[in-house]
Amino acid sequence: MRIGYFGGTFDPPHRAHLLAAQAAADALRLDRVLLAPTGVQPLKDAGPHASFDDRLAMTRLLCSDDPRLEVSEIDAPHPDGSPNYTIDALARLRAEYPSADLFVIVGADSFLSLPRWRDPEKLLAAAEWIVLSRPGFDLNSIDPDHSGDGIAALNLTSEQRARVHLVETLDEDISASGIRERLRVGVSCGKSLTPTVGLYIARMHLYHAT
Repeated sequence: MRIGYFGGTFDPPHRAHLLAAQAAADALRLDRVLLAPTGVQPLKDAGPHASFDDRLAMTRLLCSDDPRLEVSEIDAPHPDGSPNYTIDALARLRAEYPSADLFVIVGADSFLSLPRWRDPEKLLAAAEWIVLSRPGFDLNSIDPDHSGDGIAALNLTSEQRARVHLVETLDEDISASGIRERLRVGVSCGKSLTPTVGLYIARMHLYHAT
């Protein structure tokens, strides 16, 4: 089995998250993509705006129409409020799926910050990586042939580089922070959110939605 792990705040989950998960599944022939809302992201100063339960529920709605996608609680908040680390999530996934091929799905800009993550070398060994382009981000900038730029600056070994798969996707600029701001001032986000997620936000009065 080929399993993708797609962690994120999902605050809220939006169409770009859905397109990213589907593009990764299509490109690498994944049997399953686990979308895992994160309790506390160590590289973000501010915490999530919606509760973990609300983010989990919204992400479940986002995934409801694609049988390859499912929600995972593997990155649920720790009782002591400590950060969630990807290396720990991968260890739990490996214990649950000992014979599966594991893939981590990330945006290109997040992947370039890999040296700041906990145990980056162990991360590269623990799973293969699907690196997605994002709006305004030139995928060529993480091509190793561009010496000194992007992915080349990570100094990956040939073995590590072989475990990184570049996938172009996302031709529209959607951000969770932009959605939250529009909802705060009462502007429609219909094109950025799936209908079920939009209805959930309105019903639960999240992000000051009216």
